[in-house]
Amino acid sequence: MNIILFSSLEPMNELPMKDHRARHIKKILHLGVGDTFQAGVVNKSKGLATITKMDEKGISFTYEVEDEQASKLYPVTLIVAQVRPISMRRILREAVSLGVGSLILCTTDTAEKSYAQANLYTSGEYKSILLDGAMQSGQSGVSSVQFASSLKEAIGLLPPDAKRIVLDNVWDGIPLSMLQLEENQPAVLAIGGERGFSDRERTLFREHAFQFASLGKRILRTETACSAGVAILLGRMGLL
Repeated sequence: MNIILFSSLEPMNELPMKDHRARHIKKILHLGVGDTFQAGVVNKSKGLATITKMDEKGISFTYEVEDEQASKLYPVTLIVAQVRPISMRRILREAVSLGVGSLILCTTDTAEKSYAQANLYTSGEYKSILLDGAMQSGQSGVSSVQFASSLKEAIGLLPPDAKRIVLDNVWDGIPLSMLQLEENQPAVLAIGGERGFSDRERTLFREHAFQFASLGKRILRTETACSAGVAILLGRMGLL
């Protein structure tokens, strides 16, 4: 954790020792009374916490806001086909760490339909993974997540003014590193699952003004394509 996040904070706060964040402060960071740590409020602010009391019951600390822009995320929407939960955990964590504004998790023609009902989602575990990604980044912004039962439904959720890009190694497209974007233009990046997109879905992308792009000839894991694709896209947008 490079920042410890909370749903809300006051100038003076209490954290029970049974909370995993309290255990992290005490046993991993080895902090005590008078020490400070980076804290923040999810999607609101980042600041400095100072420990005023620590005992077996919990930790008391003050919070002073230092940066109200720390929650800002990049204007990028990532459409990701449903993949194995172990892979999706990595995708979610890294997408938040990179500052992706929103994700749409989509069931596609070639994806295993049961992935969308995985315990990762039904238990709410994915929310804690998003939080982990934000804490890794040292910022307080947490990406929003939407779910779509088909690619058509996912496309219907997109902002109308965004540049639309799909990564594909079957239909011809330009290298993502050569993509031209207008200044301050939001972007959408769509990435397929283990078996990519179907030709029906590729046609749907074309009908909805997606530009085809690639990361080269190598076939990448979805989680690798997501991290590499987002990083290159942010670079082309002038945000890195």
